[in-house]
Amino acid sequence: MPILEKEPALYPETLLSGYINTCQKTIPADVESVVESDETAQRVWWCVYTRSRQEKALARRLYAQQVPFYLPLVPHHHLYRGRKVKSYVPLFGGYMFMFGDEEERVTALSSNCISRMLPVDDKQQLLHDLLNIHHLIESEAPVTLEQRLEPGRPVRVKSGVMEGTEGVIVERRGQSRLLVAVNFINQGVSVDVEDFMVEPL
Repeated sequence: MPILEKEPALYPETLLSGYINTCQKTIPADVESVVESDETAQRVWWCVYTRSRQEKALARRLYAQQVPFYLPLVPHHHLYRGRKVKSYVPLFGGYMFMFGDEEERVTALSSNCISRMLPVDDKQQLLHDLLNIHHLIESEAPVTLEQRLEPGRPVRVKSGVMEGTEGVIVERRGQSRLLVAVNFINQGVSVDVEDFMVEPL
């Protein structure tokens, strides 16, 4: 099966990866050092609402200009001219996350790819949510987009490729699923989960 090359989804690669704390909800010190270093003192997190189908175009521009960002991408299989093709599509259509200063915000807006940008007040909560989403994607578990967040029991995965991922147990069609949310945009993804895989928070 042909695979379309995966475009930049995270810059720099160390912005999120490898920082999930498996013991507590707080962001580890090394993440805070990335966010609060002298080099990035003027940067803040932005939730970016892109124009239709402009997520990847914006990601390419930010990558070329070395502006930190995260665009969650997941594999997608489809037919193209009678052949099965694997490509990567945005997990949350129309959304991406940028970590930039005012000058970088203006530069991003000049791309004509953006509908609007909102500053994120609770950066720690956003980082926590994005770290969990990133970990879930990296585990290669098949995910389902969830746009209707429901209350439930908060849990953490105890072992396996998703170890340390935190979320909420929800019921979908009689099956238990682990819902991992990005609260700022009120969306998330879910994966099948068994009781023995998780522990309550």
